[in-house]
Amino acid sequence: MDQPIPAGAEAGTDTPETASDRLEIIMGKEGVARLEASRVLVLGCGGVGSSCVEALARGRVGTLAIVDKDVVAPSNINRQAIAFTSTVGRRKIDVMAAMISDINPACTVIARDAFVLPDNLEATIDAVRDACGGELDCIVDAIDTVSTKIALAELAERRGWRLISSMGAANKLMPDALRIADIYETSRDALSRIVRKECRRRGVRHLTVLYSTEEAVCHVPRQPDGSRGALGTASYMPPIMGQMIAGWVIRQLSGVGADATPTE
Repeated sequence: MDQPIPAGAEAGTDTPETASDRLEIIMGKEGVARLEASRVLVLGCGGVGSSCVEALARGRVGTLAIVDKDVVAPSNINRQAIAFTSTVGRRKIDVMAAMISDINPACTVIARDAFVLPDNLEATIDAVRDACGGELDCIVDAIDTVSTKIALAELAERRGWRLISSMGAANKLMPDALRIADIYETSRDALSRIVRKECRRRGVRHLTVLYSTEEAVCHVPRQPDGSRGALGTASYMPPIMGQMIAGWVIRQLSGVGADATPTE
């Protein structure tokens, strides 16, 4: 009678499984080593940011810095990786840091409870960099404030930082309309249009973004003052965007698949 395979061992071997086994198959030991030596800053732990951080932690990024000032709210439960009935009211960075450590105890976590605004952006990032013990290998913009997004794009170009910025997931339903591109190659996206115009005005020559070509949908009637109130979000859109951004970051940092072109 066949003996059961011991828990934590690969079939046909006595070698215990590790969390990086399956990643090494596709990235190679050297690619995984580069990820484990990398430092990534994610600004914002909402729908896009929390799923991005989760994937980066599972992808063996060695140092993760997270910045957010918000607490988990009931309305976050439909889309955020850190939002559960048990975490409502807790600081997002605390829940996120605990998740990272549970996924990858070897990961160094730098958490900052702070609003990121144009006037404190550079100081905040420099403080995080110092806490990380070296230069950041990549910055992920998963923040909501347009003025801060534009200021970050300008600062990243001046300082030579590798940056990817998330455009809007609100009122969008179609994951197949998502694209990673330079801001000047974007189309049919309202937030991208605003960012593109400001980047051009400020002399920003390049900005990698994730955006959607989908026409926004909204079923909430306008208020008497003409506003539409809160924006709608599908449960799957922000997480998919976060995972796509994490995929781009992991490919860039590992050096595996960084220049790959999708095929039909």
